[in-house]
Amino acid sequence: MSASRLTTFFRTPFGLAVAALVVLAGWSLWTAGIADNDLQRTARSGSVYAAAGVDLDTEAAAEIIGNRRLFVAFLEPDADLSRACSQVSGPARGTLALLVSRKEGGDGYNSYGCSQLPGEGTEAFGRAFVAESMIRRGINVFADRPLEALKVTVVNYDMLVKAGTVPDHARTISPSLPRYLIALAAVTAVLAGSAFAYLGARRAGKLAGQRAQSRAAASDAQSSLNVKAAVLAKHILDLDRRYEGAARHRGFGAQYRAIVADYTDLVDELAEEKGSVDDLATRMEDLISRCRELNSGR
Repeated sequence: MSASRLTTFFRTPFGLAVAALVVLAGWSLWTAGIADNDLQRTARSGSVYAAAGVDLDTEAAAEIIGNRRLFVAFLEPDADLSRACSQVSGPARGTLALLVSRKEGGDGYNSYGCSQLPGEGTEAFGRAFVAESMIRRGINVFADRPLEALKVTVVNYDMLVKAGTVPDHARTISPSLPRYLIALAAVTAVLAGSAFAYLGARRAGKLAGQRAQSRAAASDAQSSLNVKAAVLAKHILDLDRRYEGAARHRGFGAQYRAIVADYTDLVDELAEEKGSVDDLATRMEDLISRCRELNSGR
């Protein structure tokens, strides 16, 4: 087709409609993440990312996070965390993101809180600052066990929810507005194939949301356990603040590590739903008592 015929075609109402739909499709594909890297793709549709070489069971990690508005990324050693935050700012919108990276040639993590929670103004900025600071507390204790570090992160998140710093709403994964627009255009028979893609994506998002809600559902007894877990997590964080000076008080350090080890075992059993609720509650109350005694210096 010659250039003159193309010009004539695009001057007709039908030609203008086709051009508009092509632009719409391109914009929709771009905003839906066609140019995303692995980190961005995971942030858009999942809750945990592990770079190559990170020993992490991502399925188990996703189970632990559930449908919380939380995204955790374990990147390669000494990664540029600030740049990674910029990359996930769109895909992880509406979540509290934590980006961590092992320190090259040393122990511990470099960590970067990256709040993508909704809100504007000074109050929202203050909440984001607190959330970004608190979400990474205590993870350096488990520098060689990323799954345990993630469990501590989840406890920190639940504490932020309880304090009202982070909104207590489940994260839902659903097709974006551009995909709705593509589906609407496809109904006109210009982009029929896109309609099938949209319906498939919508169904997948709905099923994923239903599974997440099902895992998050808990009985009254489990809710009571969650309250105790939040109290215990608060004590663990209080002890963590004192742990830096444990070298001068070896007795404290040994007791603290013993409590953390028992706490990790208990969290594992909670995640895997092992044992009776009464037994788990008794062990949790015992750990709370040990934390209080250690905090009081007895």
